[in-house]
Amino acid sequence: MNRRLAPVILPLLLTLAGCTSGAADGDPTPRPAAAERPSPFRDCSTLSTSPTAASPGAATPAPGSSGATAPATGAATTAPAAGGQALPELTLACFTGGAPVALRDVAGPVVINVWASWCPPCQKELPAFQRLSERTAGQLQVLGVNSRDSRSAAQSIGEDFGIRFPILVDQGEALQRELKRNFFPMTIFVDDDGRVRHVDASGALDDAQLAELVRKHLGLTVPA
Repeated sequence: MNRRLAPVILPLLLTLAGCTSGAADGDPTPRPAAAERPSPFRDCSTLSTSPTAASPGAATPAPGSSGATAPATGAATTAPAAGGQALPELTLACFTGGAPVALRDVAGPVVINVWASWCPPCQKELPAFQRLSERTAGQLQVLGVNSRDSRSAAQSIGEDFGIRFPILVDQGEALQRELKRNFFPMTIFVDDDGRVRHVDASGALDDAQLAELVRKHLGLTVPA
Protein backbone atom coordinates (compact mmCIF):
# COMPACT_ATOMS: atom_id res chain seq x y z
CA MET A 1 0.00 0.00 0.00
CA ASN A 2 2.79 2.47 0.94
CA ARG A 3 4.66 1.76 -2.28
CA ARG A 4 1.55 2.54 -4.30
CA LEU A 5 0.94 5.87 -2.51
CA ALA A 6 4.52 7.08 -2.61
CA PRO A 7 4.50 8.14 -6.30
CA VAL A 8 1.38 10.24 -5.62
CA ILE A 9 2.28 11.78 -2.25
CA LEU A 10 5.89 12.69 -3.01
CA PRO A 11 5.15 14.97 -6.03
CA LEU A 12 2.34 16.62 -4.03
CA LEU A 13 4.71 17.43 -1.15
CA LEU A 14 7.29 18.80 -3.56
CA THR A 15 4.66 20.99 -5.24
CA LEU A 16 3.51 22.44 -1.93
CA ALA A 17 7.09 23.14 -0.92
CA GLY A 18 7.72 24.86 -4.25
CA CYS A 19 4.62 27.10 -3.88
CA THR A 20 5.64 28.19 -0.39
CA SER A 21 9.15 29.02 -1.50
CA GLY A 22 7.95 30.90 -4.56
CA ALA A 23 5.56 33.07 -2.51
CA ALA A 24 8.33 34.05 -0.11
CA ASP A 25 10.71 34.84 -2.97
CA GLY A 26 8.03 36.94 -4.67
CA ASP A 27 7.17 39.11 -1.68
CA PRO A 28 7.52 42.85 -2.40
CA THR A 29 10.19 44.83 -0.64
CA PRO A 30 8.89 45.85 2.82
CA ARG A 31 7.73 49.45 3.13
CA PRO A 32 10.38 51.65 4.75
CA ALA A 33 9.65 52.83 8.28
CA ALA A 34 7.61 56.04 8.54
CA ALA A 35 10.61 57.92 9.93
CA GLU A 36 12.52 57.09 6.73
CA ARG A 37 9.76 58.29 4.36
CA PRO A 38 9.02 61.94 3.54
CA SER A 39 5.87 63.24 5.18
CA PRO A 40 2.90 63.53 2.79
CA PHE A 41 1.56 66.53 4.71
CA ARG A 42 2.38 70.16 4.00
CA ASP A 43 4.50 72.00 6.53
CA CYS A 44 2.91 74.50 8.92
CA SER A 45 4.91 77.57 7.95
CA THR A 46 2.02 79.35 6.20
CA LEU A 47 -0.67 78.76 8.84
CA SER A 48 -0.27 82.23 10.31
CA THR A 49 -0.77 83.85 6.89
CA SER A 50 -4.30 84.81 5.91
CA PRO A 51 -5.57 82.64 3.03
CA THR A 52 -6.75 85.69 1.12
CA ALA A 53 -3.46 87.52 1.71
CA ALA A 54 -1.57 84.50 0.40
CA SER A 55 -3.73 84.31 -2.72
CA PRO A 56 -2.41 86.22 -5.78
CA GLY A 57 -5.97 87.17 -6.72
CA ALA A 58 -7.09 88.26 -3.27
CA ALA A 59 -9.36 91.27 -3.28
CA THR A 60 -8.45 94.45 -1.46
CA PRO A 61 -10.83 96.43 0.78
CA ALA A 62 -13.07 98.89 -0.99
CA PRO A 63 -12.38 102.61 -0.35
CA GLY A 64 -14.05 103.77 2.83
CA SER A 65 -14.49 100.25 4.16
CA SER A 66 -13.52 99.16 7.65
CA GLY A 67 -10.36 97.58 6.31
CA ALA A 68 -11.62 94.00 6.39
CA THR A 69 -10.53 91.94 3.42
CA ALA A 70 -13.22 91.53 0.80
CA PRO A 71 -14.38 88.00 0.02
CA ALA A 72 -12.27 86.01 -2.43
CA THR A 73 -13.68 84.90 -5.76
CA GLY A 74 -16.63 82.62 -5.17
CA ALA A 75 -17.14 83.75 -1.58
CA ALA A 76 -20.61 84.54 -0.32
CA THR A 77 -21.38 88.14 0.49
CA THR A 78 -23.34 87.31 3.62
CA ALA A 79 -21.14 87.19 6.73
CA PRO A 80 -21.93 84.80 9.60
CA ALA A 81 -23.58 86.24 12.70
CA ALA A 82 -21.38 87.83 15.34
CA GLY A 83 -20.29 85.83 18.37
CA GLY A 84 -18.47 82.56 18.93
CA GLN A 85 -15.74 81.57 21.37
CA ALA A 86 -12.05 82.07 20.70
CA LEU A 87 -9.88 79.08 19.92
CA PRO A 88 -8.20 77.67 23.06
CA GLU A 89 -4.75 78.95 23.97
CA LEU A 90 -2.97 75.78 22.89
CA THR A 91 0.37 75.22 21.18
CA LEU A 92 0.72 71.99 19.22
CA ALA A 93 3.58 70.35 17.34
CA CYS A 94 3.53 70.29 13.55
CA PHE A 95 3.66 66.78 12.07
CA THR A 96 6.48 67.79 9.72
CA GLY A 97 8.55 69.39 12.50
CA GLY A 98 9.67 72.97 12.84
CA ALA A 99 8.32 75.49 15.31
CA PRO A 100 5.22 74.53 17.35
CA VAL A 101 2.00 76.22 16.28
CA ALA A 102 -0.18 78.34 18.57
CA LEU A 103 -3.78 77.70 17.53
CA ARG A 104 -4.68 81.35 18.06
CA ASP A 105 -1.99 82.33 15.55
CA VAL A 106 -3.61 80.27 12.78
CA ALA A 107 -5.11 82.76 10.33
CA GLY A 108 -8.76 82.20 9.54
CA PRO A 109 -11.07 81.38 8.13
CA VAL A 110 -10.00 77.81 8.82
CA VAL A 111 -11.64 74.40 8.99
CA ILE A 112 -9.96 72.17 11.58
CA ASN A 113 -10.51 68.41 11.33
CA VAL A 114 -9.64 66.26 14.38
CA TRP A 115 -8.93 62.70 13.28
CA ALA A 116 -7.13 59.42 14.00
CA SER A 117 -6.07 56.60 11.71
CA TRP A 118 -7.97 53.97 13.72
CA CYS A 119 -11.30 55.83 13.30
CA PRO A 120 -13.25 54.53 10.24
CA PRO A 121 -15.41 57.69 9.83
CA CYS A 122 -12.20 59.76 9.94
CA GLN A 123 -10.73 57.72 7.10
CA LYS A 124 -13.95 58.00 5.12
CA GLU A 125 -14.10 61.81 5.26
CA LEU A 126 -10.40 62.74 4.95
CA PRO A 127 -10.46 62.77 1.10
CA ALA A 128 -13.36 65.26 1.22
CA PHE A 129 -11.24 67.58 3.37
CA GLN A 130 -8.38 67.29 0.88
CA ARG A 131 -10.74 68.26 -1.94
CA LEU A 132 -12.04 71.15 0.20
CA SER A 133 -8.49 72.43 0.69
CA GLU A 134 -7.93 72.37 -3.08
CA ARG A 135 -11.25 73.97 -4.02
CA THR A 136 -11.02 76.79 -1.47
CA ALA A 137 -7.38 77.76 -1.88
CA GLY A 138 -7.26 81.52 -1.37
CA GLN A 139 -10.52 81.51 0.64
CA LEU A 140 -9.85 79.41 3.72
CA GLN A 141 -7.34 77.02 5.24
CA VAL A 142 -7.88 73.36 6.01
CA LEU A 143 -5.94 72.06 9.00
CA GLY A 144 -5.83 68.57 10.49
CA VAL A 145 -5.22 67.68 14.14
CA ASN A 146 -4.09 64.09 14.60
CA SER A 147 -5.08 62.80 18.05
CA ARG A 148 -4.51 59.59 20.03
CA ASP A 149 -2.55 58.04 17.19
CA SER A 150 0.87 56.73 16.26
CA ARG A 151 3.05 58.69 13.87
CA SER A 152 3.54 55.73 11.54
CA ALA A 153 -0.19 54.99 11.28
CA ALA A 154 -1.05 58.65 10.68
CA GLN A 155 1.60 58.96 8.00
CA SER A 156 0.40 55.80 6.26
CA ILE A 157 -3.15 57.16 6.12
CA GLY A 158 -1.86 60.43 4.69
CA GLU A 159 0.04 58.55 2.00
CA ASP A 160 -2.80 56.15 1.17
CA PHE A 161 -5.46 58.88 0.89
CA GLY A 162 -3.32 61.60 -0.67
CA ILE A 163 -3.72 64.07 2.21
CA ARG A 164 -1.57 67.16 1.70
CA PHE A 165 -2.88 69.87 4.05
CA PRO A 166 -0.92 70.63 7.28
CA ILE A 167 -1.35 68.37 10.31
CA LEU A 168 -0.81 69.23 13.98
CA VAL A 169 -0.25 66.54 16.62
CA ASP A 170 -2.35 66.42 19.81
CA GLN A 171 -1.84 63.03 21.46
CA GLY A 172 -3.10 64.30 24.82
CA GLU A 173 -6.49 65.35 23.37
CA ALA A 174 -5.91 68.87 24.73
CA LEU A 175 -8.04 70.51 22.04
CA GLN A 176 -10.99 68.21 22.65
CA ARG A 177 -10.74 68.71 26.39
CA GLU A 178 -10.64 72.49 26.04
CA LEU A 179 -13.71 72.42 23.81
CA LYS A 180 -15.39 69.82 26.05
CA ARG A 181 -16.10 67.71 22.98
CA ASN A 182 -14.60 64.22 23.02
CA PHE A 183 -15.60 63.05 19.55
CA PHE A 184 -13.96 61.38 16.56
CA PRO A 185 -14.08 62.75 13.97
CA MET A 186 -14.69 66.36 14.97
CA THR A 187 -14.61 69.42 12.74
CA ILE A 188 -14.25 73.01 13.93
CA PHE A 189 -15.24 75.98 11.76
CA VAL A 190 -13.29 79.13 12.67
CA ASP A 191 -13.89 82.56 11.15
CA ASP A 192 -11.28 85.11 10.09
CA ASP A 193 -11.36 86.65 13.58
CA GLY A 194 -10.31 83.35 15.15
CA ARG A 195 -13.77 82.69 16.62
CA VAL A 196 -15.27 79.19 16.67
CA ARG A 197 -18.53 79.35 14.73
CA HIS A 198 -19.50 75.70 14.81
CA VAL A 199 -18.25 72.32 16.03
CA ASP A 200 -19.52 69.33 14.06
CA ALA A 201 -19.47 65.79 15.46
CA SER A 202 -22.19 64.23 13.31
CA GLY A 203 -19.95 61.58 11.73
CA ALA A 204 -18.18 61.34 8.38
CA LEU A 205 -18.80 64.44 6.26
CA ASP A 206 -18.98 64.34 2.47
CA ASP A 207 -18.30 67.10 -0.06
CA ALA A 208 -21.85 68.46 -0.08
CA GLN A 209 -22.14 68.53 3.71
CA LEU A 210 -18.79 70.29 4.06
CA ALA A 211 -19.73 72.88 1.45
CA GLU A 212 -23.00 73.60 3.24
CA LEU A 213 -21.33 73.91 6.65
CA VAL A 214 -18.70 76.27 5.24
CA ARG A 215 -21.42 78.38 3.60
CA LYS A 216 -23.62 78.45 6.70
CA HIS A 217 -20.98 79.09 9.35
CA LEU A 218 -18.20 80.90 7.50
CA GLY A 219 -20.16 82.69 4.79
CA LEU A 220 -18.10 81.21 1.95
CA THR A 221 -19.21 79.38 -1.17
CA VAL A 222 -17.12 76.32 -2.04
CA PRO A 223 -16.47 76.17 -5.80
CA ALA A 224 -17.74 73.03 -7.54
